[in-house]
Amino acid sequence: MDKQEYWEGRYAAEGQIWGETPSRSAQEAKIMFLFNNVKTMLVPGSGYGRNTKVFSAAGLEVTGVEISVTAFHIARRFDPQSNFYLGNVLNMSFDSVKYDAIYAYNVLHLFKQAERDLFIQRCIRKLNGEGLVYFTVFSEKEVDFGKGQETEPNTFESKPGRPVHYFTEDDLKNELKDFNIIETGMLDEPENHGGTAHVHVLRYVFARLKPQDNQ
Repeated sequence: MDKQEYWEGRYAAEGQIWGETPSRSAQEAKIMFLFNNVKTMLVPGSGYGRNTKVFSAAGLEVTGVEISVTAFHIARRFDPQSNFYLGNVLNMSFDSVKYDAIYAYNVLHLFKQAERDLFIQRCIRKLNGEGLVYFTVFSEKEVDFGKGQETEPNTFESKPGRPVHYFTEDDLKNELKDFNIIETGMLDEPENHGGTAHVHVLRYVFARLKPQDNQ
């Protein structure tokens, strides 16, 4: 099962999987982006728009890209102020626009190393000058860390078609070697879907692209 099949299957079956309440990290990223005069931003893996709406409601010009057809159509209804493209975040050739910032909620950890490298490079190509990124990822403190088949170091596939990489702080900083790290930290993210309440232990990173790497 590839990623498109996996996510389309989930959204088709569960709809607004995580409800309408945005992630805590979206609220934090909004504050940081506004403080840094961000006007335009990209949200890879935008889902059905529960996080994009935080930014568009604050007056930012938001573009999302989503692989699931079902989620894409829900997002266009739920957050009509944002612009959405249907596509793969490992491509992102949907336009030639460069953005002031990128917010990616729990996307980077969904790939193995080669695709994580590709995703980062795709993000770099979509950023203006010294553009900003705010990423969240699963940490090694997650309760599911170590469950399933280990396909790469600290990467486990507990569900078919859904490898998950669990990041240490050093690991996350190494992934963003083309960026100057401004802030990293941990946050608890409560979720309740499928009748099961639980808390994810996430890492976040806020960083600025090094100018020489965006030429």
